[in-house]
Amino acid sequence: MAGRSQSQGAAEKRAVILLSGGLDSATVVAMARAEGYRCYTMSFDYGQRHRAELQAAERVALDLGVVEHKVIGLNLNGMGGSALTDSSIEVPLAPSDGIPATYVPARNTVFLSLALGWAEVLEARDIFIGVNALDYSGYPDCRPEFIEAFERMANLAIKAGVEGGRFRFQAPLQNLSKAEIIQAGLRLGVDYSLTVSCYQADDQGHACGQCDSCRLRAEGFSAAGVSDPTVYF
Repeated sequence: MAGRSQSQGAAEKRAVILLSGGLDSATVVAMARAEGYRCYTMSFDYGQRHRAELQAAERVALDLGVVEHKVIGLNLNGMGGSALTDSSIEVPLAPSDGIPATYVPARNTVFLSLALGWAEVLEARDIFIGVNALDYSGYPDCRPEFIEAFERMANLAIKAGVEGGRFRFQAPLQNLSKAEIIQAGLRLGVDYSLTVSCYQADDQGHACGQCDSCRLRAEGFSAAGVSDPTVYF
């Protein structure tokens, strides 16, 4: 990035993409790349139960040829309140009504804020996130209303917005089923064996096969008519 003129930077089509290491975010990176974006991916070491997803994110970023992959350290486990950040709260193994125990308070708000900051530094104008409204497990920060509201706020809150720039928050998986996401990713060459979806994967990235995320993934591959490369413990 160093040494490029402002006009050269502005001419490039850059995107910051939240990359968790799961199949959804991996698909989003492939979609952005197919649209001609130079992709900059961002993951978070936020005190989650396992580091396997961070390792998966690094594998996906390398495999899909992103320009830069950044891992940001946070301490969301210091707040607790989620089965993903507090080991005293059990990961639910059956679907439940309402917002599940795996919801992490304010997670996407925090993540998108940091992605916005990096996008402003990079002079990128597009930020991608792999949220989905059809099988989003009840998380309020995966709804279209949230993404739309965050985009409005972001364009009021930053220097580039005041100076006439505009940021777009793109959620290309918003209205796709899990099977449709998988089919789209396979067409774009995503290697799903590199991804980890399980809420409580072991150190090798092996999945439990019982949590909500494992269930949604398995159902998606079954509906897509293709084999899931997930390894279970």
